[in-house]
Amino acid sequence: MGAVLEGKRVAFLAADGFEEVEYTQPRQAVIDAGGTVELVSIRAGEVQAMEHMDRSETYPVDKVVAEVSEREYDALVLPGGVANPDFLRTDPDAVRFVRSFFDAHKPVAAICHGPWTLVEAGVVDGRTLTSWPSLRTDLANAGATWVDEEVFVDNGLVTSRKPDDLPAFCEKMVEAIADGPHVRQHA
Repeated sequence: MGAVLEGKRVAFLAADGFEEVEYTQPRQAVIDAGGTVELVSIRAGEVQAMEHMDRSETYPVDKVVAEVSEREYDALVLPGGVANPDFLRTDPDAVRFVRSFFDAHKPVAAICHGPWTLVEAGVVDGRTLTSWPSLRTDLANAGATWVDEEVFVDNGLVTSRKPDDLPAFCEKMVEAIADGPHVRQHA
């Protein structure tokens, strides 16, 4: 029997340009484990998903990041996609929201290009993580150790490289959320 997330609320933070499968599969994993998901974004309405470089579906935003707090959630998930984290890391409310999960020692999961937002939030120094390979230098410059693994867990921070890694990412993400706050999780 897998981890159970009954009563857990998970924020998925995304802007236009997120990789659809990196939202839909982790979202479904949280729901299948009994958790509740809310899509948080930098503006109200809908956000545009991508399938690689092509437009895909749009998804309704549940909450605007400027109007929420990490206190409302048990964990945070950052899908990838090239444009998505670029929009997020230039939004002060999104950056604040991401950092607040680390300050509260709550689990955070990021896949593909998602860790770009972690760099802007100043939370990767001294950590080991993985990502899409093109982020390697950015992460190293921010003080992180980059590894080429399908999933890596560092004290409540779960990271993966790409959509092919989603099964391992989803499994470790659900485990980290079920474990709850990690006292060694830090900003």
